[in-house]
Amino acid sequence: MEIILKTDIKGLGYKNDLVDVKPGYGRNYLIPQGFAVLATSSNKKVLAENIKQAAHKAEKIKTEAENIAEKLKSTTLEIKAKIGESGKIFGKVTTLQISDALAAKGFEIDRKKIAINTPVDGAGEFQAEVDLHREVKTHVNFVVVAE
Repeated sequence: MEIILKTDIKGLGYKNDLVDVKPGYGRNYLIPQGFAVLATSSNKKVLAENIKQAAHKAEKIKTEAENIAEKLKSTTLEIKAKIGESGKIFGKVTTLQISDALAAKGFEIDRKKIAINTPVDGAGEFQAEVDLHREVKTHVNFVVVAE
């Protein structure tokens, strides 16, 4: 079943992408939730026109994302966490904590666009992946320190 995404869906695609999904997933979840529309010929024409009109705007957004990515590469965040005597962390470091630390430094990035791919099990340096744009992904370094 071919559909056109109306929003970014992690693991599936980005807004205005034309993707193939299983009929049940499209019919029972994506379309009723408003995340997608059926890819009919008229909807494909509307999509092509929207993409054509938004091309200039998209280039500007991509340039801004690249500028933010350059600034993030040189940024190191400090995340405070409770650490036991054995060096293990109590709880875990979340994307919300990283998002808040970025906001404190002046970067407004949604926590859903941040992914921590390595387990944070104690104090030390780690990396989180930040998805700023469909073509711009970067890493931000953070250091976990004892509270």
